[in-house]
Amino acid sequence: MSEVYKQAKLFKDKYPTTVAWRLKQHCKVIDLHLNPDEKIIYVFVAQKNDNPFDIITSSVIALTNKRILIGQKRLVFGYFLKAITPDMFNDLTVKMGIVWGKVYIDTVKEFVCLSNIQREALPEIETSITSFMMEEKKKYNMAEEQAS
Repeated sequence: MSEVYKQAKLFKDKYPTTVAWRLKQHCKVIDLHLNPDEKIIYVFVAQKNDNPFDIITSSVIALTNKRILIGQKRLVFGYFLKAITPDMFNDLTVKMGIVWGKVYIDTVKEFVCLSNIQREALPEIETSITSFMMEEKKKYNMAEEQAS
């Protein structure tokens, strides 16, 4: 059993009302694209859309020591993978609704919506992503200053 799947399963067990299906298949997509020097820091599951009624777009989101990976295995064949590196990360927004919450990741080129997340999981997700990204952004800023 992969480390990504173990952590995704732990998240789903801890927050069971988060809507997510086919975790093992989604985790395989992330495992396929992990670099040899990457380590998994945090994993959570969500729907990759902004529609509360669209529950078939489950994804696994993995925060590694290098980037954020969003993996989604398609139903018939193929998959989707999105990688967000710290230099592309702009902002994170959390919205809590009556039943579920949403996490919006704003990047330089696009806006990623992760929805149908159990409300109690939102602070944990926000803390994990923002603390990692703030540390990594500092490294990028120091590297830019040294280069100039």
